Amino acid sequence: MAKISHAEYIRRETVTGTVPMLRSERQYGFWDLFLTTSGFSIATWCYTQGAYVAQFLSFKQMLINIFCFNIVWILIECIPVLFAVRYGIDLWVWLRSVLGKKGVIIFATVISMANFGWYAVNAQLFASSMINLFGGFGIVLNPELWKPVLGVLCVVLGTLIALGGPDVIKWANRFLVTALLIVGAIVVVIAFTAVPLSDMLAVQPDTSLYETGLGRFMLSAEGNVAFAFSWSTQALVLPRLAKTERGGYWSTSLAYGVVAPFFVAAGGVMAIAMCVRTGVYVDDPTLMLSTLAGPGFALLSLLMVTFANIGTQGTGSYVNCMIVKSGLPKVSYRLLVILAAIYVSALTVWGWVMDNFGSFISMAAQIQGPIIGMTVVDYLIVKKRKISLKSLFNIDDHKAYEFTGGFNLVGLGCMLIAFVTNIVFIYNPLTAEIKSSIFLVLTGSGYTAVCGGLLYWLASLTPLRKYMLRDRDELEIV
Repeated sequence: MAKISHAEYIRRETVTGTVPMLRSERQYGFWDLFLTTSGFSIATWCYTQGAYVAQFLSFKQMLINIFCFNIVWILIECIPVLFAVRYGIDLWVWLRSVLGKKGVIIFATVISMANFGWYAVNAQLFASSMINLFGGFGIVLNPELWKPVLGVLCVVLGTLIALGGPDVIKWANRFLVTALLIVGAIVVVIAFTAVPLSDMLAVQPDTSLYETGLGRFMLSAEGNVAFAFSWSTQALVLPRLAKTERGGYWSTSLAYGVVAPFFVAAGGVMAIAMCVRTGVYVDDPTLMLSTLAGPGFALLSLLMVTFANIGTQGTGSYVNCMIVKSGLPKVSYRLLVILAAIYVSALTVWGWVMDNFGSFISMAAQIQGPIIGMTVVDYLIVKKRKISLKSLFNIDDHKAYEFTGGFNLVGLGCMLIAFVTNIVFIYNPLTAEIKSSIFLVLTGSGYTAVCGGLLYWLASLTPLRKYMLRDRDELEIV
């Protein structure tokens, strides 16, 4: 294997590694980060999420539910974007000070493996939409044969983008997202003109989900909060490439809090329009467009599905491999991308995640929720926006974040308590069982974030504070 220069090694480990990125090296302005993050977030799973919510709520309730819960939680969970930009590091590097370095190795790997389930859903939706698109033009493809083939093709094409790194991702999304936003607007217009608005407003939601209207509203909210949380462990990787803190925060917040919910809402509106037209809720945009506007308009799904899902595969592979690399920095980025492609391809062919979509996103959020709460509290209140880069990277043998054998027992304890108390006393995501009225205020995912953050703050008021803040004599960068 050819040797690389020292300068090239440093550049590679900065862009596709965990070395802090200097401001002079930042590649993303506001629009670059906004378009890249938007391209990451608006894959076909948005339509799946919208169709899921649309079944159980009235038209107005659906729109309120989608936008309010997404915007509020995204604005909160993106606060740590400010440190990602300030220090040129991502969330998982900071979390070495919250979970301990070995704790990050475990949770970064586990959560990334869970996150990759989203990309299996992404690939399966790509395959289904392509089969339906060909069917609209009279070309019948056997789903049993072509669904796994097309799904794996989506993964492979996305992997090629990921291997190109941030530069390729940035330029790909400049074109793709602009086109996708235009297509999204067209889709909404088609949905509103295909059937009378009065008919959509008159659609009665499915009441089998829960016996009360509030219960159905909050169970749908759980889906949207979990959807918002699904970005959290991935959202704070790309901002390290941003040139300014303000640009990093608002580009990330607007992409996840406004653009993604817009496409979720578009999926919900189209699902309700399909219910009016056919009596059945559908989440495949290709089938929606061909039914509501004719096969010609279904060609728009080439942009909505092909470009969006492949682009998302590429960006998602980069982001999640960077998460794993934060825990295992010596493993090469290229190797991680290839291993991720094999793993996602296997999940795509298996199909379990897609078949258990609601439980999957909610269960994943139960792990991510406490991390969100602790990260915000740690950044704003406990560490007061200051951290030791020396201990984060073991410079000059500084080891403040080794804690107990590499694990921060306080952070891990807060995570465990939030997770267990939610499942036992608040909400079981596997059975969708509401166990406490607290769920009707916070949702289950929201509870885990509030509980994790509150416990972490309370711990900092006890003698445990000395254990949590071993780094205060190492603060040279503020």
